[in-house]
Amino acid sequence: MRTARAVRMIPATAKLHEPVANNAIGQKRVAAYARVSTDNDEQLSSYEAQVDYYTRHIKSNPEWDFVEVYADEGISATTTKRRDGFNRMIADALDGKIDLIITKSISRFARNTVDTLTAVRQLKEKGVEVRFEKENICTMDSKGELLITIMSSLAQEESRSLSENVTWGQRKRFADGKVSLPYKQFLGYEKGDDGLPKIVKKEAEVVRLIYKLYIEGKTMAGIARHLIEKGIPTPGGKKKWQSSTVMSILKNEKYKGDAILQKTFTVDFLTKKKKVNEGEVPQYYVENSHPAIITPEAFDLVQSEIKKRREAKGYKTGGSCFSGKIICGECGSFYGSKVWHSTTKYRRTIWQCNHKFKNDRRCKTPHLYEDKIKEVFVEAFNEIINNKDEFLQCYEDMTKALTDTSTLDREIAKSQEELEIVAELLRKCVQENANSVLNQEEYQQRYSDLYQRYDNEQKRIAEINDKRREHNGKRESIMEFICRLEQSKTLLTEFDEGLWNATVEAIKVHSENNVSLIFKDGTELELNI
Repeated sequence: MRTARAVRMIPATAKLHEPVANNAIGQKRVAAYARVSTDNDEQLSSYEAQVDYYTRHIKSNPEWDFVEVYADEGISATTTKRRDGFNRMIADALDGKIDLIITKSISRFARNTVDTLTAVRQLKEKGVEVRFEKENICTMDSKGELLITIMSSLAQEESRSLSENVTWGQRKRFADGKVSLPYKQFLGYEKGDDGLPKIVKKEAEVVRLIYKLYIEGKTMAGIARHLIEKGIPTPGGKKKWQSSTVMSILKNEKYKGDAILQKTFTVDFLTKKKKVNEGEVPQYYVENSHPAIITPEAFDLVQSEIKKRREAKGYKTGGSCFSGKIICGECGSFYGSKVWHSTTKYRRTIWQCNHKFKNDRRCKTPHLYEDKIKEVFVEAFNEIINNKDEFLQCYEDMTKALTDTSTLDREIAKSQEELEIVAELLRKCVQENANSVLNQEEYQQRYSDLYQRYDNEQKRIAEINDKRREHNGKRESIMEFICRLEQSKTLLTEFDEGLWNATVEAIKVHSENNVSLIFKDGTELELNI
């Protein structure tokens, strides 16, 4: 006969870190957490009120020992990464310094469900209780975690809604063409009384200098060195300029009085991560949105020059006015400077093709001495001065032709209409696939064809805009050349570096005896040397 099964109960044993043990040891150590998400005056008073309330509330309970009111001022709650007070409180609690944390509500604690539950579970494992006063939730209660999950999800959705409202407001301002700049980091402008950008004269001169130096042939790095040597501070007030800072100034359309809005956008409202807008959300181009520091023509000239240098073979430049202006007529590469006999009295600077010894077949174009280059320029410019009246007569018709961009404008308008049509077709294609059963291979082919059509039209618009910039840049070069030519009343007797920078586009070297000097107006003179 089998013996009856015996069942023996093993009593529960309280763990040292549970609230039961804490109560047995003595009074409960209590802290509070307070936070406001902005730093305006109204919220600041709310912040101070929270700290004062919790200090008095904890100290008034004889069964509690006051630890501290941990607080974060002017910090968003969508993530806990940058909340120093919150993170310090959690660390202290996990180290056994706190038994109970009191906070106003789940939304004050965190608006991210994952962060809320992670923190609560970590604290619960160590026997630390959290009480949310508004929701009347205690984490040690059996229903606590379910309620916390529900409430924190609602708080997260509230944060999402708030973020979307802010984003909508920003995009509404963009659509209305309202421009705002990061003035503390933006050279040349300050916020005016009307809220719009206002030119700062001293800083504007630096911007114009940067554009002038670039047009004259200096690289980004060369301009940065020049500004450092002159002791000119960066937009952020620092002493050292970076090439990237110079580039950002040269490529920023705001300096010509226009503005492209929404260049970046927020991808995730929780992480606040931003990315460059590559067509995911609309952009807005506002013309004449504020006073210009650089003329549109000068801006377009710089953009054309940036493109030309990027595509040029072996383009390099340094401190010399000849850098980036002498071209090998055989391989198309730029000339660079070399010093011969550097340690002797015969020291001379020569210029030769940068790819002379890099090609499979050595270029036959000769090296040039700087003195000879100067002689060539003086000779060529004097030839133009001698025929100045004839040259000036030709320029009036040339300038009118360059000023007329009506054909390009019509092409852009036509392409914009095509873009809008294709965008609507794409939208209908996607909607039809979502609402009905389609052959997916046929759908993918149809979508790909429409997308390719859209992409081709975007590229066409970019090409037309490049032509417009080249058009305007050429006009600016011609106007500068005419101005210099009109100012020149007598023949040159010696080399003038300023005149060289302002008028010469390039020297093309063909042979030991023959070069072409190309002026910025397009005039090309063949000269024997």
